[in-house]
Parts: sequence; C-alpha cells; structure tokens
Amino acid sequence: MLSQKLFEEISAKISDTIAASPARDIEKNVKAMMASTFSRLDLVTREEFDVQQEVLARTREQLMLLEARLAKLEAELSPARAEELVEAQASQGHS
Repeated sequence: MLSQKLFEEISAKISDTIAASPARDIEKNVKAMMASTFSRLDLVTREEFDVQQEVLARTREQLMLLEARLAKLEAELSPARAEELVEAQASQGHS
C-alpha cells in the first residue's frame, strides 16, 4: 500500500514537472505560430475542396450535355452550317 502511494506521488510530481517544462511552452508557442500562419493563408478544408470538386464535375457534365444539345439544334436548323462549325472546331482542336 505504501509503495502504491509512493508511486502515485512520484508520478504526479513527474507530470507536474513535465507540464511546467520549457519544452511544453515551446510546443504551445509553435502550435500558436502555425495556427496564426495558416489562418492568414487562404486555405480550405478537405471537405470544402471535395464539395467544390463535385460541383465542378456536375458543371462539366451539364456543359457537355448542353454542347451536344446545341449541336443537335444547329444541325436541325442548318445541316450545311452545322457541318462548317464542326469542321472549324476540328481545325481549332476542339471536339
């Protein structure tokens, strides 16, 4: 019983010493400095990045659908003109 009490007392003193050590203060200061630096940067969270990536993918898909729809409408209105547009786009490197 005495050894358990002694062990707890020594453990508490070691914990107090570590908590009051300069290394602990340095760690706190470094963390505060890093947090300050990151807050000044224009960073986004991974979640925000993933959401915007999904929005971009949906937008690209919608753009492809609208381009196909426009090409179809142009072809219905003027087959000759649509062919000219396709050739012009092909020569410029577009699909």
